[in-house]
Amino acid sequence: MGLGSNPRHPVPLGFVFRSRAKDEKAQDADKAPVTDSTQTRHPEAPKGRPTPKRSAAQSQRRSVANTTMTRKDAAKRQRADRRAAMERQRQALASGDERYLPARDKGPVRRFARDFIDSRFNIAEFFLPMAVVILVLSMVQVPALQNIALLLWLVVIVLIVLDSFVTAFRLKKRLAERFPDDNRRGAVAYSLMRSLQMRRLRLPKPQVKRGERP
Repeated sequence: MGLGSNPRHPVPLGFVFRSRAKDEKAQDADKAPVTDSTQTRHPEAPKGRPTPKRSAAQSQRRSVANTTMTRKDAAKRQRADRRAAMERQRQALASGDERYLPARDKGPVRRFARDFIDSRFNIAEFFLPMAVVILVLSMVQVPALQNIALLLWLVVIVLIVLDSFVTAFRLKKRLAERFPDDNRRGAVAYSLMRSLQMRRLRLPKPQVKRGERP
């Protein structure tokens, strides 16, 4: 016996229709696709696709940027960068620009050592022209001139040693007074090697005049 045929408990028709309508809405809601309302679409992501993660997007952009440059282009760019660096270094050696100097020439200690040598006369810088004169004298087939050439060799070597000793002592003292807390290792040897070069051939170029106190 149905619910509608029981005379003791009659069921209203409106209740039956409302129950059917609720059941149909519940079935439609179950069939509808579930979407995550918290997920936001990336501005660059196409519609209908999930938003890529930031790390994945960055790696993808890097891979695209790397693949666009061929091996030939990369080698060409490296050569251009090396030429530009060498040109900057050449200009720095002429102007004394600390930014692009080689590592062995950088720093205030090395700069002071260069200025100390360039501001004075050094016997060692005249070694090359004196060596040429002595060599010419020694090649002449005259015993007296050959003896003079040998004596000149000894005199020049002794003078260079004495002058280098005095220069190293004074420079070491000045560096200790001027840069007590800085690393001064190798600065004296660096300056003595510079004193062996003729003034016009020194690199970096001298920035002080002779007799000028650094």
